[in-house]
Amino acid sequence: MNSLYLTGALVGVLFAICPSCPAAIAPAAALWKVGTPIATYWCGPSMTDATATQMAEGGFNLVWCGEKELDVAQRHGLRGQLTDGLLSPASLEDSAQREKLDALIARVRHHPALYDYFITDEPSATNFPALGKLVAYLRERDPAHLAYINLFPTYASNEQLGTKGDPITAYREHLRQYVDIVKPGLISYDHYQFSVTGDNQDYFLNLAMIRRAAQDAGLPFLNIVQACTWTASMRVPTGDEVRYLDYTTLAYGAQGISYYVYCCPGHTGAVAHADGTTTPLYQTLKTLNREFVSIAQQLQPLRSLGVYHAGMLPPGTEPLPADGRFQLDPSVPPMSYTNLQPVKGVLLGYFGPAGKGKRAPIPTHVMVINLDYQAEVVVGVRGPSRLELFDPVTGRWSRADGKRADLHLPRGGGQLLRVRR
Repeated sequence: MNSLYLTGALVGVLFAICPSCPAAIAPAAALWKVGTPIATYWCGPSMTDATATQMAEGGFNLVWCGEKELDVAQRHGLRGQLTDGLLSPASLEDSAQREKLDALIARVRHHPALYDYFITDEPSATNFPALGKLVAYLRERDPAHLAYINLFPTYASNEQLGTKGDPITAYREHLRQYVDIVKPGLISYDHYQFSVTGDNQDYFLNLAMIRRAAQDAGLPFLNIVQACTWTASMRVPTGDEVRYLDYTTLAYGAQGISYYVYCCPGHTGAVAHADGTTTPLYQTLKTLNREFVSIAQQLQPLRSLGVYHAGMLPPGTEPLPADGRFQLDPSVPPMSYTNLQPVKGVLLGYFGPAGKGKRAPIPTHVMVINLDYQAEVVVGVRGPSRLELFDPVTGRWSRADGKRADLHLPRGGGQLLRVRR
């Protein structure tokens, strides 16, 4: 049985036995679920009506705010990620601070705009025991809202991760400990790949490792992607490059996307300038955010069953199997890949209902992604039976001519298909 369910049930039992006990602040509430897939950001301006309006129009649906700003988020139909200094493991070590934390939870947990509690960014594994206690404490008192933590990427050092071994071994162990000790409701991580000398080769390796860890734990995941530069070694991504990040993230099964950054001192590019005016990327995200949410909603009840690459095979990727249920027609020939070059080819993400009993799950949906963020392509796809294509703008499915469809894919963009019902 799901451990989160047991936690929620336990709160209800405690409340019935001892309604005045600290662990029984309220009867068991519904456990947190993603709900509408997440479109958010890292580092942004104060939450005013003007910024909330801009973010809502930009397709963002989760905003950072303090307690007093939850009302602003509510007025604009936005969900709030609460930031407060009390949301720290240190609050559990001091009775006075713990009482203040309890009071904060009591005040906000029924606020209609509250979505999650922000805890920390990129913790070492050495911090996991204390974070696990705080996550459990918050879940016990407010199971309906997420305790949010963001993790390091694969290129973090062993010292940063708090684990040993080569990069893959150390990162896998970091994820294992995080899931086992902290017991999060969602896995969030960041990976920034666009340098001035080329593209980081481990972008798909990181995606694959997060996808596997999330699937093994039965959790959703969120990817924080690059939207700016903050140092001379990194470049400002174009709108086409950000589309590539969004769509590849979808193909790997994510339920959330976040952009680093919205607006932050010392950062160039981003979504908005310090004076509040928007950048060209904002105009791109007005469409991309809505497309991401629309497609992720279609995939939410399904399970990611496989992610396959045709063309170049950067680290962490798998080639499209010859017996795969969805195939490229014509096929994309293998291409050599070297470090730092942009990836070329096509990505197919298989999705379908989870199998029951001993029955293997059967893919019913496929995300087809153009990995070339510098050129549009036409890709032929063949399925096991007649196909339907999803329009993320209208939210409607339309019939293809038959078992095969020619897809006109924009730079870094993609298309969701399914077998006809």
